Amino acid sequence: MRPKGTSAELERRRVRAVALLEEGMMPARVAEVLETSRASVTRWRQTYEECGEGALAAKPHPGRPPKLRSAQRRRLAKLLVRGARKYGYSTDLWTLRRVSAVIALVFGVEYHPSQVWRILRGMGWSSQKPECRARERDEEAIAGWRREWPGLKKRPKKRAKHRFPG
Repeated sequence: MRPKGTSAELERRRVRAVALLEEGMMPARVAEVLETSRASVTRWRQTYEECGEGALAAKPHPGRPPKLRSAQRRRLAKLLVRGARKYGYSTDLWTLRRVSAVIALVFGVEYHPSQVWRILRGMGWSSQKPECRARERDEEAIAGWRREWPGLKKRPKKRAKHRFPG
């Protein structure tokens, strides 16, 4: 599993580890200072000795680069917060198909609706079920009823306290 941090940060950590080792610091102490394992420090030292400092260089992330850059994802989040009605939909409910259409419209990037879910999850969004309420609902009448009949709410019966001898 890849450790946390950018490629540049991880490279700086490897170079610093080798520098500390060359200053005479013990591998266990270097691992403690850099908050990594002793095995990693030893592996970095061997790589440096066999291939030089260039072998400690950052390597690109594996896999295909994302179609939407991180700045575009941040902008997408702001667009979604505005609501779906801003894009001509009859309700403010976002569906994967709607989000996919907005991404295509604003950024010119095509995503299948099933893949939009991965983007939203990566942005920290979750699936939400809208609250269903009748259109005929009369909020004023409900509030009046709640004031008039407060005693209808059930309360738990008081239980006898048990006492233990001693």
